[in-house]
Amino acid sequence: MIHKYRLFSDNIVLDVNSSAVYVFDDISYELLGAWSDDAGAFSRAAEAEVARRRGEAETREAREEIESLISSGQLFSEASPEAELAGIERTFVFKSLCLHMAHDCNMRCAYCFASAGSFGAERGLMPFETARRAIDFVAGASGSRRNIEIDFFGGEPLLNFETVKKTVAYARGIEGKAGKRFRFTLTTNGTLLDGEAAAFANEHMDNLVLSIDGRREVNDAVRKTAGGGGTYDAIVPRFRDVVAGRGGKSYYMRGTYTARNADFASDVLHLADLGFDQISVEPVVAPGDPSLALERGRLPELLREYERLALAMRRREERGEGFNFFHFMVDMEGGPCAARRLKGCGAGYEYAAVTPDGSIYPCHQFAGNARFRLGDVFGGIGALRTVREFQDANVYAKPKCRACWAKYFCGGGCAASAYQSSGGAGISEPDEFYCALLKKRVECAIWLRYARDGGWESRESQGGQGDGAED
Repeated sequence: MIHKYRLFSDNIVLDVNSSAVYVFDDISYELLGAWSDDAGAFSRAAEAEVARRRGEAETREAREEIESLISSGQLFSEASPEAELAGIERTFVFKSLCLHMAHDCNMRCAYCFASAGSFGAERGLMPFETARRAIDFVAGASGSRRNIEIDFFGGEPLLNFETVKKTVAYARGIEGKAGKRFRFTLTTNGTLLDGEAAAFANEHMDNLVLSIDGRREVNDAVRKTAGGGGTYDAIVPRFRDVVAGRGGKSYYMRGTYTARNADFASDVLHLADLGFDQISVEPVVAPGDPSLALERGRLPELLREYERLALAMRRREERGEGFNFFHFMVDMEGGPCAARRLKGCGAGYEYAAVTPDGSIYPCHQFAGNARFRLGDVFGGIGALRTVREFQDANVYAKPKCRACWAKYFCGGGCAASAYQSSGGAGISEPDEFYCALLKKRVECAIWLRYARDGGWESRESQGGQGDGAED
C-alpha cells in the first residue's frame, strides 16, 4: 500500500508498510497513478497517455525507476498482519496512570468534556490514601516494566496540591524497593501555578501540560473562571515564569480549537510569539456548548488551516524561529514498534485513569461511565471483558482502519472519540471527521520533514507568497 499526495508543489509518496517517503518529479508522480498493484503492472492506456503528453523517453525512464523501487520492495512493500498481531501481549501491564486529583475546577470552560471538572458527579478531591493505593496498584500491575508515568489531572489538580506533594514523595520513597522509576506530569490551567506550586512543579514534574487556547480573545471567550472572567492575563505571566524555570525539562502548551477559532493556526503562532516552543492545539471533542462543535461541512477549511500552519512553521524555521507543534512530530526512522503501531495508546490495558474514589477507567474521557469501569485501586481489575474489548480494538480488527494508509500513525484512533461519535454504540468505529484531520496532520508532518532535510525552497526566495499562507 502507498499513499501519494501533492503539497506545496511537492509530490510525496509514502510506502505505508515501511514508512519510506519519496518525493517524485511530476512525470513519475503522474505515471505512478497508472500502476495497478493488483495487476502488478502499469495500465498501458494510462502510460500511453502520459507518454503522449510528457514524451516517450521521459516516461520510459520514469517507469523503469518506479519498477526498480517496486521490485526491490521499496514501494508497495509487504505487510505481515499475523506476525505483527503476535507482538500484541494478551496480558495487561499498566505503565501509565492518570490520577484525577480533583473532580472540581476553579474554571468553567465552555467546551469542557468533564462537566466543569466534576465528571457529572459530586465534586471532590482525591484523598492521599487513595492516591497511595493507586501508586501501589500500578507498581504491582506494571510487571517487569521499570518506568511508570503518572499524570496529575483534574478538574484542576492544584486544588489538591498537598495530596500531589504527598503522592510524589510516597512514589519516590518506594522506587528502590519496587524497582521502578516514576515520571510525573502535571496538567494545569495555570491559575494556581505560582510561588510554591511553580517551584515544586519545576523540581519534581518531568513534564508540564499548560492549558491555554491561544489569542486573548479566543482563550477568554471559552476559558473562564467560575466567576465568568477571562484567564489570559493571569496565566500567561505564570506560564512564562514556570517555563523559564524548567531548566530544559519537558513542557507543552495545550490548547483546544472550536468552531469559534477555525483559524487555529493563528493561535499556534500566537503562542510561539509569546516565546513558547512546545505547542499542541487540538480539535474540540464533545463540547459542553454545542455551538462550539466543529461542523463536518467545515472540514476543507480546517484541512487548509493545517497546511497554512505547516508553511508558516517552515518559514519561521528558515528565520531561526522554529518551534515544535505536537501534531506535526513524526518519527519516520525509529518510530514505534509494530505492536505499538497496531494498538495505539493502550487505553484500558496499559494506560488507565483513577478517579477520586479509586475507581479505574480506561482513560480520563471514560471516567464516570459505569459501562467502562474496570475495577478500583483497592481490589484491582475485575472487568476483564472490558479490558479485552480495548485490547482487541487494534487496526486490523477495524475494517476502515485496516485499509487506511495512516493506520500506523494513529493505531486506530481514539476510542473515546469513536464511542462519542457512534452515540455510545462502541469503540471500534473510528470517527471519520477526526480521521481526516489526523491524516492531514500526518501529511503536513511528512512534508515538513522533507522541507527540513533541504528539499524545499522558500516561496520568498522564489519571489512570491506561494500558497497564500500568512505568518
